[in-house]
Amino acid sequence: MSTDTRRYTGLILVSGIDSPGITQALFETLAPFAITVLDIEQVVIRERLILTILIDLNPDHAQAIEQDLTACAERLGVDIATSFQTQEMASIAAKSGLLHVVALGSPLAPQAIAEIASTIASLSGNIERIHRTASYPVTAIEFIVSGADQSVLRQNLAVVSADQNVDIAVSPGGLMRWAKKLVVMDVDSTLIQQEVIELLAAKAGALKEVQEITSAAMRGDLDFSQSLVARVALLKGLPESALDEVRGEITLTPGARTLVQTLKKLGHSVAVVSGGFTSVIEPLIKELGITHYRANTLEVKNGALTGKVLGTIIDRAGKATALRDFAQIEGVDLEQTIAIGDGANDLDMIAIAGLGIAFNAKPAVKAAADSSVSAPYLDSVLYLLGITREEIEEAGALRK
Repeated sequence: MSTDTRRYTGLILVSGIDSPGITQALFETLAPFAITVLDIEQVVIRERLILTILIDLNPDHAQAIEQDLTACAERLGVDIATSFQTQEMASIAAKSGLLHVVALGSPLAPQAIAEIASTIASLSGNIERIHRTASYPVTAIEFIVSGADQSVLRQNLAVVSADQNVDIAVSPGGLMRWAKKLVVMDVDSTLIQQEVIELLAAKAGALKEVQEITSAAMRGDLDFSQSLVARVALLKGLPESALDEVRGEITLTPGARTLVQTLKKLGHSVAVVSGGFTSVIEPLIKELGITHYRANTLEVKNGALTGKVLGTIIDRAGKATALRDFAQIEGVDLEQTIAIGDGANDLDMIAIAGLGIAFNAKPAVKAAADSSVSAPYLDSVLYLLGITREEIEEAGALRK
C-alpha cells in the first residue's frame, strides 16, 4: 500500500516592532483550527521581531486562517504574510550531517559574509540558518550548513579567511558537538601576553640575543630544543630571585580567565603545555585551577641559574605527547581535543587535535591550523566552539 508523502502546509511570517503578547495572540488566532505546528523560529534585532511558523492544515481552512491572521495583524500593528502550498514530507524532515561555520570579525564586513555564502553555495552546500552568537568586542556569526563536505568546505573557507581578514571555523553538528572537550593551550603569547624567557633575558642583559634566537625558533628556522638550550645558556648566573620578579610581571591575555572559567563550568577540561618554565608559570596555572600542565625546568644551584634545563625538553613532539597523555587521563577522544598556540613549537599538537586553533600566530602556524583567531581576546575561542556571548555571561565568567 502506498503512503501519501505530500501534505498541505502554511508558512506564516510575522514582522514588526516587538511587544509582549504577540506570540500569544498569534497562536490564539490559530487555536480554533485543526492544525499542527511543524516548525517555528523567532528572532528580535533592535526591537524588530521576525517570527516564522510552518503549519500543517486542511486546505479547506486556508482562506479562513488567512483572514483571521489579517485581522490579528491589524490588532497587533504588525505585518503578517502567508504562503500555503502542498509540500513533500521529505523537505520538512530534520536534516542530518549539518556543519557549523563560525565567522569572527572585528569588524565583520558584508563582503566577508558574501564570500562565505558564495563558497558554501559553490560546494553544493545550503545555509539552513544564520544567527549571531556575539556582538562585542568581536562579531561572531554562525551558519548552519547542509549538503557540504567538512574537509572540503574547511579548505575552501581558509582562502576566504585569508582574503577577507576574517576568522572561520568549521565543525560538525550533532550530539558530539556538545561532548566533553579537552582544550590544551600554549602559554607564552597565548595564555599570557609575554615571552617568559625574554623577561628573564632582560634581567640577564641578554635580551637582544635571546629575541633573535626566539624569532628564528618560532618561525621554524631552528630546532626548538637546540634553540632553548642556547637561550637558557645566556641566563647563566641570573639570581634565583629573578624568577620571583618575573612571576609578578606576567599578565594573562585578555579573555584568558573567561575562557578557562567558562570551559570548566561547562564540564570541559583545560590543560597547558609550554616550552617555558614551570617555576615561573606554575603559580598562575594553579590559581586558574588548571590541573594538567607540562613545561620545562630550569636548573638552579647556589641561588642562581646554571644556564641548563633539567629533564626532557618540551618541544614540538613533547607538546603533542602531552596532549595525548592529558586526553587519555581525561577520557577524551582526540577528535574532541582542541589545541591553541601561536608558534612553530605548537604545530604538532595543532596537527593531532580535533580542532587546531592558531591564536595571533605566525603565518606558517595559521596555514597549518584548522582555524585561527586574530582578535586579541582569548575567549573568542569560545565562539568558534558554538558558545554564545549570552551563555558566557550566564556562566558568570567575565573577561579578565
